[in-house]
Amino acid sequence: MTHDPAGPAPAPDTERSPHTGLTRAHWEHTADRLLGAVRRHARPGNALIDLPGPPSGSGTWSDGLEGFARTFLLAAFRAAHAPEDEAARILAPWAEGLAHGSDPAAPHRWPRPADVRQARVEAASLAIGLHETRHLLWDRLPDPVRERLCDWLSDLAGAEVPPNNWVWFRAVTAAFLRSVGAPYSAADIEHAIAETDGWYLGHGWYTDGRRTNVDHYNGWAMHLYPLWYCRVSGAEAEPGLRERYRERLRAFLTDAAHLVAGDGAPLHQGRSLTYRFAAAAPFWNGVLFGADPLPPGLARRAASGMLRHFTERGAMEPDGLLSLGWHRSFEPVRQRYSGPASPYWASKGFSGLLLPPDHPAWTVREAPLPVEQGDFTRALPAPGWVVSGTAADGVIRVANHGTEHSNGYEPFYSRAAYTTHTSPDVADDAPGNRTSVLAADGTPSRRGPLRRVLAEGRAAVSRHRATWPDGEAQDRERQDREAQGPWVTEAAVLNGPWEVRLVALAPGRRVRIGGHALAADEPPAGHGGAVRRADGLTSGLVAPGGGGEARLHRAEGVNAFGRYSATPVYEAAGPLHVVAVFLGATADGTLPPAPAWESAPAAAPGSAQVTVRWPDGSADSVVLPAP
Repeated sequence: MTHDPAGPAPAPDTERSPHTGLTRAHWEHTADRLLGAVRRHARPGNALIDLPGPPSGSGTWSDGLEGFARTFLLAAFRAAHAPEDEAARILAPWAEGLAHGSDPAAPHRWPRPADVRQARVEAASLAIGLHETRHLLWDRLPDPVRERLCDWLSDLAGAEVPPNNWVWFRAVTAAFLRSVGAPYSAADIEHAIAETDGWYLGHGWYTDGRRTNVDHYNGWAMHLYPLWYCRVSGAEAEPGLRERYRERLRAFLTDAAHLVAGDGAPLHQGRSLTYRFAAAAPFWNGVLFGADPLPPGLARRAASGMLRHFTERGAMEPDGLLSLGWHRSFEPVRQRYSGPASPYWASKGFSGLLLPPDHPAWTVREAPLPVEQGDFTRALPAPGWVVSGTAADGVIRVANHGTEHSNGYEPFYSRAAYTTHTSPDVADDAPGNRTSVLAADGTPSRRGPLRRVLAEGRAAVSRHRATWPDGEAQDRERQDREAQGPWVTEAAVLNGPWEVRLVALAPGRRVRIGGHALAADEPPAGHGGAVRRADGLTSGLVAPGGGGEARLHRAEGVNAFGRYSATPVYEAAGPLHVVAVFLGATADGTLPPAPAWESAPAAAPGSAQVTVRWPDGSADSVVLPAP
């Protein structure tokens, strides 16, 4: 077994933390373990940390800076309330790295933000880390080092950044430069504030630069950097700005608490999932910035649940390094910008260490998550989601009728549903939680840009144009004909472990609807329309009232939750399709009684009203607009 530089883990505290057993001591121990593991990979001078693995699209030099900056952020949080001699020990390698990396004559210096785009990202972590260690580090650095650091950070002034969360890397860096009396760009700050207001969807939700691009960046970027800008700026922050961002975070956390599973898993949706427990950041930051609407002990319950979820499922390799993956290493989770040190944005999830040890966030008893208090269904109109949580199995399910993303991220944004316990297969033909119109040769369509219709109560409705990726047609004439397919109207109605999906389109086309892809290290057992994992989690699909048969689609090596996956799939022709999708725990793979449905013409010509009758005796009606 590899030696653990952090020593043995503290014993669980089930009195103070009855749900997770974790206390501040466990967070400190995990931080020490992560920091100790990366030290052996530092180059001479400690400015570049070269972790093993394939390089990102930015190259190994940039990746080395990323390794330094993201772990420096963690070191800054860890040192904040450590005894002074311990804090000095923690920060010593990063103090040396700051001096070496900012020296243009040093052999292992940092790439400049003016030359390497990724350095503009990492500059914000350096700025926050320097701010949080002012009395421990910045104030004690030699003047030449501080001057070089300001010079390096000033490269961001006016630098080109994409129109998304990157605008805050410039603004936070500008705030730090202003705070130490160095030249800064006021225009960068003004731009970030204005752009962010344009991306605000309401109810605590932002899109990351696109009207339909919503994911965990809402919590670990869009709510983090604006408030940290205010923290770094102090009295120089614009009047009213801090409270504006606080109110938005308060609203978001009310929803976010409903997206954490009973086992601590966050929702498996969106890009950059390898940041893992960075998803805990908004819960800590709600407390840190005075914007926590949750009952005492719930923020720590959510954050500690995430930390425990990943550390118990292999996110840290035996040598203590974070792998690129979800639970364990999973190569397909990589994106072009992902390098070996990218997972260390998980450091953001440790911002709770900035709270003193005697803060109530650390001392009060953990409170149960919403899903531990009982079943719920909750509409989130801003992202176009309806959320269902069930206490018996702790599973969170999201029907997605508002988010989508181009540029190769389709499996993580455009599927009809996402959960905390399943992942979409990443293969191009994967049917999981995908509604596809089939071309003549069987090629499945993708969801085009979504047009939201409704997200209210237990129902969500959207419309989209079925599309086929360029090049899939056999000839130009057919490609022109098939690239833009028919309009598709989709609806979802959720109750407990069931989701009823409704799909309407013009007659004459064949439709494929996939349920949840269930994955494990051994092939999950199942047949027909149901598959069960050894722990009892079961994925099923039935077509109430007939109209199509369900089968299982099996795959290997394409799912973040396990080597083998199986997905229930329905396929049939016709203008209206209704299937009931199940995800929950069963004793033997037998699905509980399924909901029933009936349809009738609605008031608008060509539209239909479908009524879903649930086994508990309740009913929901939803109107499908005309195709």
